[in-house]
Amino acid sequence: MNWRLPILAITGLAIGGLAALLAFPSLIGGSPNSQSVGRALVGGPFTLTDHTGKRVTDQDFRGKHMLMMFGFTFCPDICPSGLQVMSAALDLLGPKADKIVPIFITIDPERDTTQALAAYVPSFHKRLIGFTGTAEEIAAVAKAYRVYYKRVKDEKSAAAYTMDHSALIYLMGPDGAYVAHFNHGTGAEALATRLAKLL
Repeated sequence: MNWRLPILAITGLAIGGLAALLAFPSLIGGSPNSQSVGRALVGGPFTLTDHTGKRVTDQDFRGKHMLMMFGFTFCPDICPSGLQVMSAALDLLGPKADKIVPIFITIDPERDTTQALAAYVPSFHKRLIGFTGTAEEIAAVAKAYRVYYKRVKDEKSAAAYTMDHSALIYLMGPDGAYVAHFNHGTGAEALATRLAKLL
């Protein structure tokens, strides 16, 4: 009998299980409410262009928390409502909000130029920064933050397409590490209360 195949199969399963634990440290432990012993694999370095045309990297925000949302300016509801919640939460925080840089990263760089973002972001909050970049740069930052997005045909729209995308708000720490995320539908007061505890 050939024992090599079963041994290889068991070894493969062991390596796969170890890789899963390293990628998702929250799998270690018991209840869903237990704290993870590792860090979530969310975030990473990026180089993008802000709504003033300036090239910026994640290093420019060290020492500050980044409150980040991904979306696009043609978004009819999820993005505007999410940005309104972010903005209202910052206002509710008062002076504590100075520790936070609010950021909106487009997942539609074809339409969301610096000019488009410059006209869009100030309508939500005076400190909100909009980011765009090349398709490759946007793909890289979206991958780093585990953001799903996909171009979808929209025959009812003159723009001919829309963007399907995930709708989370991320809080990153002063060192650039992931701190928390907030689901779409979180209210401004709840977001402000949670942020105040995390700062």
